[in-house]
Amino acid sequence: MAHFTEQTITLNVPAEKVWRVLSDFSSVERFAPTIKSSPIVGDKHSGLGAKRLCTFQDGSSLVEEIIDFDEGRGFKMSVAEHSLPLTHMQAEMKVAKVDENRSQVYMSTEFVVKGGIFGKIMGHVIMRPVMKSVFTKVITGLAYHSETGMVIDNKLPSKQELAPLIR
Repeated sequence: MAHFTEQTITLNVPAEKVWRVLSDFSSVERFAPTIKSSPIVGDKHSGLGAKRLCTFQDGSSLVEEIIDFDEGRGFKMSVAEHSLPLTHMQAEMKVAKVDENRSQVYMSTEFVVKGGIFGKIMGHVIMRPVMKSVFTKVITGLAYHSETGMVIDNKLPSKQELAPLIR
């Protein structure tokens, strides 16, 4: 059984600024606090077919490959070469212009957990809420980095620093 979760957050940051950061496929660690590095794998650095190796702060890793790309708007990725208890995973990130100074960022994932009925339960009870929490952190970090240019380390800035950027 496939699980699906999504998160949409309105940012007080122009869509063009957000896309500039989001489209730099080899630099997700600049705004995602759980990711330590994300070098490109292979010759394709952006767009359809680009791959990156995401290494997390805990040392685990996975490979993401862009399987659908919409210039200026977003992309969908397949996730492979990981140690997660999953048989399938895809993720999507999109940005949409609200007005000259605001944007909406959307993240989603579809995944299938190993383990039969126990995997289904784990996916619904544990993994979906965890993914949604991760999405909130990633989108918040994306807002901060897009607006300030400051790199997020393994911890997000304070709520006071983030408040003007999140609607």
